[in-house]
Amino acid sequence: MSAPALLWFRRDLRIGDLPPLAAATGDGRAVLPCFVLDPRLERSAGDRRLAFLYDSLRFLDDALDGRLLVVRGRPETEIPRLVRTVGAGAVYAGHDPSPFGRRRDAAVAAALAHPDGDSGADRVVLELIGSPYLVSPGRIRKSDGDPYKVFTPYFRQWQAHGWRLPAATSSDQARIVDPDDVEASGRVRIPPAPVASPMRAGEAAAAARWQDFVGSGLARYAEDRDRPDLDASSRMSAYLKFGNIHPRTMVVDLFGPGTPGSDSPGAGAYLRELAFRDFYADVLFHWPESAWHNWNRGFDEIELDTDAAARARFDAWRAGRTGFPLVDAGMRELAETGFMHNRVRMLTASFLVKDLHLPWWWGARWFLDQLVDGDIASNQHGWQWAAGTGTDAAPYFRVFNPATQAKRFDPHGRYVARWVPEFGTDRYPEPIVDHQAERAEALRRFGGL
Repeated sequence: MSAPALLWFRRDLRIGDLPPLAAATGDGRAVLPCFVLDPRLERSAGDRRLAFLYDSLRFLDDALDGRLLVVRGRPETEIPRLVRTVGAGAVYAGHDPSPFGRRRDAAVAAALAHPDGDSGADRVVLELIGSPYLVSPGRIRKSDGDPYKVFTPYFRQWQAHGWRLPAATSSDQARIVDPDDVEASGRVRIPPAPVASPMRAGEAAAAARWQDFVGSGLARYAEDRDRPDLDASSRMSAYLKFGNIHPRTMVVDLFGPGTPGSDSPGAGAYLRELAFRDFYADVLFHWPESAWHNWNRGFDEIELDTDAAARARFDAWRAGRTGFPLVDAGMRELAETGFMHNRVRMLTASFLVKDLHLPWWWGARWFLDQLVDGDIASNQHGWQWAAGTGTDAAPYFRVFNPATQAKRFDPHGRYVARWVPEFGTDRYPEPIVDHQAERAEALRRFGGL
C-alpha cells in the first residue's frame, strides 16, 4: 500500500475540477486534506475577506464530511510536521504564482527536501499541479521568449494557446484520513467569521451564482456590463479569488467543451474579462515588484501629494464625501458591501490619482482591505491602469470625468440615488476639487517627466 499523501488546499477551496485531488489519489493512496491558516495572511486580509475564507473552509469541510484538518502556523513548519505525523510520501497542491505564494512554496519545498536540517533521508516532494487561471502565468511568451507587456497581443496568443477541460474529481474517489486520528499540535477549529459575509461562500454557492448568471445575465452582458445601476455583473470574482470555482468550469458553460468560437457577444465579452485576470497574473509573475511599485518605472518621479491636506482628501475619498456623486456612490457601496462595480472602480481610482494627486498604492491598499474579492494581481494592476503607470501603452492622458461617466453609465441616477440619497440637498458636500483644473494639473505633472 502506498504511503498517504497530503492534499494542501490554498486558493482552490472546492472539490470539483481539482487536479491536485486527482493526482493525490493516484495508486489508491489515502489522502489527508489540510489547510494552513497562515497568520501573515490573516493579518493582511480585511474582515470581509477573512469571513469569506472561513465560510469557504466550513463548506469545504462539510463536503469532506468533516475531515478537513486545519492548522495555524507557518506552512514551512506545519506542512513538514504533518508529513512526519502521517508518514506522507508526497504533498499535492495547486500552483500559487503570486510573489508571496512562490516564496512560501519555495520555503516549504526546502523544508520537505531537508527535514530537520538533514539533506539525506525522508525527502518528500511538493507537487504543484495546475493553477487558479485558465492559462498559468509564465506559460505564454512572445516569439523571442519575452513576456507580453500589452494585453491585446497577449489575448490573441492566450486564445490560440487554449486550456484543458475541467478535471472530473469528487470526494468519493478518495480514501480520506480521519483528522481525529492525527495528532496535529497546531490543529485549530475554523475561526468564526469576524463579520457577516456579504455573500454566501463555497463551491455550491459559486455554482448556483454562475448558473443563474449564465441563464439570466449573460445574453446582455456585453451591453450592460458597464452599468452600475443594473444587476448586470456576474459577481463571480470572490469565488474565483478563493477557488470556489475554476474558470475552466465557467468557460465550458460559455462555449461548450470545444475551442471558444461562439458568436455570443456576452460570452465573448466575459471571456475577455477572464483573459484580463490571467494577463494581470502573468504581469505580476514576471514583474513581482509591480505589486507595490510602478510597473513603468519611468513614472517613479511623478509629483504626488502626501501632506496633511492630502491625507484629508484621502479620508474624504474613503468616506464617500468628495462632492462627486458617482465617486461617492462607489466608495459607499464598497464600505457597506465589500464590492464595487468595475466601471466605478476605474472611476474612483482615476479620481484619487488624477484629481487628488495621491499615490495609487494608498487606494490599492484601501481596496484590498475592503474588497471581498481583493486579489493582488488584479487589484494592483487595475490601479496602475487607472494611474497610468502600468502596462498600458499611452495611459497618462486618460482622466475620467465623473460627470460624464455618470451621464453615460448611470443615466437615470439610480445608482447614485441608492448610495448617496442626500445628493441634491444641503446635506451633500460641495466638490472638494475642481475637476477641470485638476485634470490640467495631472497632465502637467505627467507631461513633465
